[in-house]
Amino acid sequence: MDEPTPAAYGPATSAAPADAQARRLYWNCRRGMKELDVLLERFAQQVLPSASDEERVTFAHLLALPDPVLAQYLLGGSPPPEAALARLVDRIRGLCRSGSGSGVFCR
Repeated sequence: MDEPTPAAYGPATSAAPADAQARRLYWNCRRGMKELDVLLERFAQQVLPSASDEERVTFAHLLALPDPVLAQYLLGGSPPPEAALARLVDRIRGLCRSGSGSGVFCR
């Protein structure tokens, strides 16, 4: 798969992530469910530029999950069994609740 260009991020982003790894992770935030797209892309925009390697690995692990599982974790409120994923999900949901995410999809 070709690496996305900054133009592939569309008008919703003010700036594409600077490094290739962050761009790939951001690209993988595009899901089959609009609610997930919004939550994951906004989190990635705000966090990836300064995320540690460990945070990026955990985010990549989260993005590898199927959409129904992600929806259950992010929209349904069920925590992942893995501690690192549970912390990340809490962080994404916290961003959503703070108003920096999309409050429409937060519970």
